[in-house]
Amino acid sequence: MHIPIFQIDAFTTRPFGGNPAAVCVLERWLDDAVLQSIAAENNLSETAFLVGGNGRYRLRWFTPTVEVDLCGHATLASAYVVFQEIEPSLREVRFDSRSGELRVSREDGLMTLDFPASRGRISDCPDLLAKGLGRSPLEVRRDAMYLCLFADEAEIRSMRPDFSALAELDLMGVIVTAPGRTVDFVSRMFAPKVGIPEDPVTGAAHCLLTTYWAERTGKTRFTARQLSSRGGELECELRGERVLISGRAVKYLQGEIQLQFFTEESTIP
Repeated sequence: MHIPIFQIDAFTTRPFGGNPAAVCVLERWLDDAVLQSIAAENNLSETAFLVGGNGRYRLRWFTPTVEVDLCGHATLASAYVVFQEIEPSLREVRFDSRSGELRVSREDGLMTLDFPASRGRISDCPDLLAKGLGRSPLEVRRDAMYLCLFADEAEIRSMRPDFSALAELDLMGVIVTAPGRTVDFVSRMFAPKVGIPEDPVTGAAHCLLTTYWAERTGKTRFTARQLSSRGGELECELRGERVLISGRAVKYLQGEIQLQFFTEESTIP
C-alpha cells in the first residue's frame, strides 16, 4: 500500500518557519490504529488524513498520541495540498470534521480558515497551572484549553514552562497571551498532555484568542504572532460565531508512505 504524504509548513512564507504538518491523502479510511501509528511515526504535532474529492473531503487530525477535535495549522496544510496538488482550479474547499463543516478559501496565496468561535469563561488559576507556567497570570479563561493573560510580550517570550506540571492539568492545553509590540497580540501554546510540549503555531487556539481580544478591545480584526522558536503570523477576524484565520503555507516535503506488509486483516504493532 502506497499513501501520498506531504509535509507543509503552515502560517509562514518560508521553509523551516511556521508549524509543520503532515498531510496524507487516502483512497479510503484505514483502521484508527493504523492512522495513529502513522502519526506517531511522523512525530509531528499533527498529521492530517483526507478522504474525498470534488471540493469536499472528510478530514481527521492526529497528534503522535491522540486524535483531536480541531486543528488549524493542519487544516491550512490540508487546504494547501488540495489547492496545489489535487484540485488546482478550486477557490474554496470544504472539510467535514469532528467540529462540523470547515471551509477554506484562497486569494493570491493567502488562505482563510472559517472556524467556529470559542468563548472561554472566567476561571480561578489552579495551583498546577501557576506552577507549570512559573508565574501567576493576570486573568484565566477556560474552554477546551486554559487561556492565560500576561502584561506584555516580554513575559510570553521569557516563559520556560514546567511541562510535567502542565501535563497533569484537566484540560488538553494552555495558551498564554499578551499585547504585542508590533502586532495586536502575541501568544504561545503548550499541550504536553497530548504529546505536544509547545506547538509552533496553533490555528485552533486563535478561535479563543480572537474572541477574547475582541472582548477586551472592542475590535474585530487582529494581526497576531505566535512566539515559538519557529514563529508564525496570522490574521484573525471575528464574525459573529465564526472566526476567520488567514495565513500562508509552503511545501517542504513530498513522498509516499509504504506499508508493504499491510493488509486489511493485519494489524500494526
